Amino acid sequence: MKSFPQPLTASEEREYMQRYTEGDLEAKHILIERNLRLVAHIVKKYQTCEEETEDLLSIGTIGLIKAVVTFNPEKCVRLGTYAARCIENEILMYLRAKKKSSREISLYEPIGTDREGNEIQLFDIIETEEEDAHQKAELSEDIRLLYQKVESELSPRERLVLKMRYGLYNEEEYTQREIAGQLGISRSYVSRIEKSAIEKLRREM
Repeated sequence: MKSFPQPLTASEEREYMQRYTEGDLEAKHILIERNLRLVAHIVKKYQTCEEETEDLLSIGTIGLIKAVVTFNPEKCVRLGTYAARCIENEILMYLRAKKKSSREISLYEPIGTDREGNEIQLFDIIETEEEDAHQKAELSEDIRLLYQKVESELSPRERLVLKMRYGLYNEEEYTQREIAGQLGISRSYVSRIEKSAIEKLRREM
């Protein structure tokens, strides 16, 4: 926690929010940076292993950025209170999507028995042609492998850019320009990160 900057006071928060609403992007970056301690605090509630911390910090930071961009200073609530909800929502959506994408589908998994006591497999009751069922199984395996490689081969920044660019984990898709604006970097840098990440995945798939 010591590596994160101290939070803003209420008066500092009002000052920087006013500057941001007037178009000062540096003020936006300060509002984000000085609330990173809040992201780390919330992440501690959800992390299940040390390796997951960096991923959750990246996801929580997206929630923080969304909070700063959508915050209404005219409402009688501190930015931190509003941001905490946005950060938690972002993390929970990510965890739900991750859990969903990690489920493996086995066509030959036993799901019960018939009247004669014979084992019934999922493959036996799929209402489609055998070839079509195999294609679906292969597609499911390809998707599972893709998410596995995204998690194991890419850096947190590369994962974040691809997630936002292509709507991974059932998230909303963004243009390179929108991603650049939210992350406070140039569009060309977003493009380089995206190309590098895709090349890594192509080599691994």
